[in-house]
Amino acid sequence: MATDTLKSKPGAQGAPGGVRRLLLENGALTALIVLVIAMSALSGDFLTADNLLNVGVQAAVTAILAFGVTFVIVSAGIDLSVGSVAALSATVLAWSATEAGVPVFLAVLLAVATGIACGLVNGFLISYGKLPPFIATLAMLSVGRGLSLVISQGSPIAFPDSVSHLGDTLGGWLPVPVLVMIVMGLITAFVLGRTYIGRSMYAIGGNEEAARLSGLRVKRQKLAIYAFSGLFAAAAGIVLASRLSSAQPQAAQGYELDAIAAVVIGGASLAGGTGKASGTLIGALILAVLRNGLNLLSVSAFWQQVVIGVVIALAVLLDTLRRKAGATTPAAGASGGGNRGKQALTYVVAAVVAVAVVGATSLLHGGSSDGKKQKVGLSLSTLNNPFFVQIRAGAEEQAKKLGVDLTVTDAQNDASQQANQLQNFTSEGLSSIIVNPVDSDAAGPSVRSANKDDIPVIAVDRGVNKADTSALVASDNVEGGQLGAKALAEKLGGKGTIVILQGQAGTSASRERGAGFAAGLKEYPGIKVVAKQPADFDRTKGLDVMTNLLQAHPDVDGVFAENDEMALGAIKALGSKAGKSVQVVGFDGTPDGLKAVRDGSLFASVAQQPRELGRIAVENALRAADDEKVEKMVKVPVKVVTEENVAGFEG
Repeated sequence: MATDTLKSKPGAQGAPGGVRRLLLENGALTALIVLVIAMSALSGDFLTADNLLNVGVQAAVTAILAFGVTFVIVSAGIDLSVGSVAALSATVLAWSATEAGVPVFLAVLLAVATGIACGLVNGFLISYGKLPPFIATLAMLSVGRGLSLVISQGSPIAFPDSVSHLGDTLGGWLPVPVLVMIVMGLITAFVLGRTYIGRSMYAIGGNEEAARLSGLRVKRQKLAIYAFSGLFAAAAGIVLASRLSSAQPQAAQGYELDAIAAVVIGGASLAGGTGKASGTLIGALILAVLRNGLNLLSVSAFWQQVVIGVVIALAVLLDTLRRKAGATTPAAGASGGGNRGKQALTYVVAAVVAVAVVGATSLLHGGSSDGKKQKVGLSLSTLNNPFFVQIRAGAEEQAKKLGVDLTVTDAQNDASQQANQLQNFTSEGLSSIIVNPVDSDAAGPSVRSANKDDIPVIAVDRGVNKADTSALVASDNVEGGQLGAKALAEKLGGKGTIVILQGQAGTSASRERGAGFAAGLKEYPGIKVVAKQPADFDRTKGLDVMTNLLQAHPDVDGVFAENDEMALGAIKALGSKAGKSVQVVGFDGTPDGLKAVRDGSLFASVAQQPRELGRIAVENALRAADDEKVEKMVKVPVKVVTEENVAGFEG
């Protein structure tokens, strides 16, 4: 799929020079081979057919996005909006096919048209509005995400079954997302290497002014380039939503950075003028292999970000070395058939070497499986929240007590990333899996895969839809919301004005707590909700949102926050009013929340006892793994913790 070949200046022709030139010209491929060999040596679970297919599936969405971004970077541009455009396109498809009743075929066309339209807007702002690409696409990032939330009302929308097959497999083993990735890669290679617009991209990226003087209509070409990027983003969004069986308004957050990273790792220069489809594919595979291998090795998601950042930096360094070594890039399509044949031979030789070395390293793991110690995987929706940190602490405490090997992963509130983690757990053949879903619908397909492999799954805090879980260990968010409403209303004497700080749009916890609070408040007609705004379960956002709401509602009497973090932010905004003229109720019973209850600034917290959730989840995971009887629903009581009972509450 290569579209441009690097040629070194005449010079070192000996064997050392040839090897050096080969490594410089194929740095990404070399890095991929080294990574595969290293992961095969470090983890016996890496080199299995199921896991390698997992790597392909996990690379697919990033690769499709990156193919579109390749067009932009080759022309010396940047597109930060592709993740939001992907989410918007998928949301448009799901909403139009379900809510609006549009035929599925037309809904797909409408989703594709949405992606192209976003790209055209980017191109127009850059070409005719003279906005820098960074600013124009940053604006579209915000607009696309906002429209996705507006259309979906912040909630996931079930994907049409006929389109969801894009997330399935052919013949029970070949993933459709991988096929889509290959097709989009071939299209990218064809456009870059065999079309007028492709040659124009290289010309514009090499020297825009020279391209203009040579007769290229640069403005029109940029419209087409960004339209291509939008088209590929729409395709990626459809594939992602198909895999999750639902359109997530918050899907693909941060994917634009992965897409850009894949292009750069693949050998393209951010200065423009170089780049190829095969390099982009290799870059996406490197990111997928890194994440997959680090998951199998139980490396923290936080450290994974550090590793990937280092890899990106090394990729740019390699590009600098390549330039200093005297590598030049001919005009697109100028490389002769001999060079393309030589490059194809390089790929074949590399594949043979990789297979041989990997085959040898795999012998290190033959018969080394340890059947004595049970292994359990725990996938949490996020570790950027004290509540879920407490769940992890309780789970790790119980696992250590019972002699269980527990692997904990952080999905960072990304349903797609969690799907990858659950697939990795399944390919490892763990004794059982514990999942705290980012979204109940999106976790379904991955849990069903575990079901097929007879791996018991325990859901914690939130259930999983359309899949079989051995048990759900949870407190009742709806009941907790009702208790919060009752506590706040009675403290206010049944009358007054309140504001509500909502959690992250689209999450089941926010929906359920909000619904319970609204239901509980119906019994108190004297209480009026004057405003409700999302603060994303975040303390800083809670502070900012509450500060803004106080400008419009300075005489508010109470605040209900859907978690303690937002409640603590609201307390900071209220200052001396908190706990005196304004009563605040939070949710979760985190250590910081309980401390605020003790000092009187937080009136109450609806506590779920997260450590207990983690402990009970591990116990039930072991019972399910041993085929012992497990209750389908394990309830952990919620409590309203106030100053009167906080002293005896352990959380």
